[in-house]
Amino acid sequence: MTPTWLPSQWPQIKATYSVHKPRQVVRKFQAKPQHEGQGAVVRRSIGRFELKYFDPFLVLDEFSVTAPAGFPDHPHRGFETVTYMLEGGVTHEDFEGHKGTIKAGDLQWMTARGIVHSEMPSGPGPAKGLQLWINLSSNKKM
Repeated sequence: MTPTWLPSQWPQIKATYSVHKPRQVVRKFQAKPQHEGQGAVVRRSIGRFELKYFDPFLVLDEFSVTAPAGFPDHPHRGFETVTYMLEGGVTHEDFEGHKGTIKAGDLQWMTARGIVHSEMPSGPGPAKGLQLWINLSSNKKM
């Protein structure tokens, strides 16, 4: 049996934060909608010309797609994607036989080492989410 801990029994944790000097915002910009995949729209905030050197993060997209639009078969190599669904659902399927659907509140972490896969809306209405692309080190790209 797994023990149940009441909040009054939680260990007391002390966190120390030190801010020597507040940082100023250097530049800000609006992520503009752009077309990706087949009829899908993304708002890319990382991976734009203004932020081209942000390694290990390659891209951060906010996406919105409604069937029949989506992200049909396309290759990936050398990075990981972390997808968080805000609304609706997306079905992921790859050429190695993996398939799954994530829905609002779900998170999917995928390591892409030379695979072809698709991400398509799984039901009626819009599928909205966030997807972060993280660069893999050169020895793990394939």
